[in-house]
Amino acid sequence: MTILLSSPIMWWSLSAFIGTALYILIFIIPDTLLPIITRSGDIAHIIARYWARWTLFCSNVKVHVEGEENLPDGPAVYMANHVSHYDVFGILGYLNVQFRWTVKKELYRIPLLNLAMKNAGYIKIDRSDHAKAIESMKIAVDQIRSGTSTMVFPEGTRSKDGNIKYPFKKGGFHLAIDAGVPVVPISITGSRAILPKGSYRVKPGHITLKIGKPIDPAGHDVQSLMEETYQAITQYL
Repeated sequence: MTILLSSPIMWWSLSAFIGTALYILIFIIPDTLLPIITRSGDIAHIIARYWARWTLFCSNVKVHVEGEENLPDGPAVYMANHVSHYDVFGILGYLNVQFRWTVKKELYRIPLLNLAMKNAGYIKIDRSDHAKAIESMKIAVDQIRSGTSTMVFPEGTRSKDGNIKYPFKKGGFHLAIDAGVPVVPISITGSRAILPKGSYRVKPGHITLKIGKPIDPAGHDVQSLMEETYQAITQYL
């Protein structure tokens, strides 16, 4: 243990792991009971927001948000670049919006996390089954039309080298067009230095979320909406 804690990076890695695990253990019971009280998922999302903030605190990571004046009044499809697990913590903790993630089905195999995501109303995407993927998108459209936004990583997975992966996955753009809501681009910087893909060592640092102006899907097809979103995200990277 002395050797482990002699490295600041290992210390913060251990602090982040223990902190987030304790939070989950403390709140897993109320999170399990929430569907009995409410089916909206709003309270579960708030619990998840403070879990993210607590994890960032335990990791000695600060988050700065720019462009909050660009947040639309109504529901939207939020899209961000993705290079680190800490993108999730940054957005979940500090994007001041009630939203639901679209989540690849593999994450639902993680004990406790799968229960929390289900209770919060997150949308499971099975990319290996086209019919199930379409059904998930229909659920997301219904959620948006009822007033709840959706958060998408359009690259589909984390970039290993930090470069944005393009072209994007098309699902989120179909979603925005079908629901008739804007795409809100978010540019994330700083997270890769904290925890790059393939690493388990957390390095304290700063994350910046730059919220761009909403992009109206009217007059767009999927390809043109994708291109404009890509340009909006990359201009701040």
